[in-house]
Amino acid sequence: MTDAASTPRPDQQPLPARVLVGRVVTPTGVLDDGVVAVEGGRVAWVGRRADAVAAGYADLPADDGATLLPGLVDVHDHGGGGSSFPDATSAADALVGAREHLRHGTTSLVASLVTAPRDVLLERTATLADLAEAGEIVGIHLEGPFLSEVRCGAQNPHDMLDGDPELVRAIAAAARGHLRTMTVAPEVPGVVGPGGVIETLVEVGAVPSIGHTDASTEQTEAAIASGVAALAAAGRPGARLTATHLFNGMRPLHHREPGPVAACLAAAARGEMVVELVADGTHLAHGTIRSVVELVGPHVGVDGAVAGPDGVALVTDAMAAAGMADGAYELGPMRVTVADGVARLTDGGSIAGGTYHLIDVVRETVGAGVPLVDAVRAASWAPAGVLGLDDRGGLVAGRRADVVVTDADLTVREVLRAGEPVDLSA
Repeated sequence: MTDAASTPRPDQQPLPARVLVGRVVTPTGVLDDGVVAVEGGRVAWVGRRADAVAAGYADLPADDGATLLPGLVDVHDHGGGGSSFPDATSAADALVGAREHLRHGTTSLVASLVTAPRDVLLERTATLADLAEAGEIVGIHLEGPFLSEVRCGAQNPHDMLDGDPELVRAIAAAARGHLRTMTVAPEVPGVVGPGGVIETLVEVGAVPSIGHTDASTEQTEAAIASGVAALAAAGRPGARLTATHLFNGMRPLHHREPGPVAACLAAAARGEMVVELVADGTHLAHGTIRSVVELVGPHVGVDGAVAGPDGVALVTDAMAAAGMADGAYELGPMRVTVADGVARLTDGGSIAGGTYHLIDVVRETVGAGVPLVDAVRAASWAPAGVLGLDDRGGLVAGRRADVVVTDADLTVREVLRAGEPVDLSA
């Protein structure tokens, strides 16, 4: 697969070869003494240093303790660097947030909106579509407006609506082919059923995501079944639904009323769903992170075999304060106060998005006891699969050369997107 961001224009010369060395994290393992060769914006070769000369790569640079990761893929991100996607009135405003995350290793980002009036949703979607057409983001996610007022979280319940397929079509038109996902609550009228929102999302090429819901297990199972059937009927049998930040904004799991969490975990175990985890140590406890990855995440063996359903995508759910100081911010119409790096609604105190970059989420996940290769795969390979981006998401020969060079503690040193160095200065 090729795209405008990775294919040189006729007036451009292909990028020269570059060789990177260090601890290399691939989708199937960690090479402690590895080499990644980049040519023409693509990964040309990946392997052990001992095999690099035979592959034609001589005079290798010294290993300076670097760790090489694939470019990270965030499917749920509301902004950063002081820029809020739900509040950006121009592509230039939104670009600030996209570049904030790019500088920290997120080379593929889906920009997320929140529940808002119809005209605002259409305007903001069109603005983000400009950014997608410029290659700065890989798509748009709408977190609402067909959500549960009971589980509204940091969103305005007064703007939430019953399912409206025509509004979905209008948003898809404004997105100009870049609508990737939409979060919906199964119990909201008009979401599930023939011609409902879930079927319409599949019709316009997007992926339904279950979230901000007070649904029962049975209602959630019906929504998942509807989505799976619609994807199959649309000729997208490999596509999977997602669960928007599992646990957060959902009826809690209870042994007599299991609610949406149980249904989503079961669907992930069947390979029908990928569950998002905001694994930043604030949204979820470390034990929860470990348990979910153990249940439905990837498990890469020492032989490189991948077991498990690969059903976890690490996300940031970041808002404007990512990369910024504590203080007052906005998330759509809601006022947010960030203290000690935690964002909460100024009125009410609900958690109001994240302040981490995705590399920080990976570091937190590893700190929770998840193996590095599994954490990185959940922040790159799995979310790229959700988006159907089979040209990136892993350090694999032939894929786009999105590379994050870090220290051993996962502090970013350098970022390449399609082989080109990213300016890390603010």
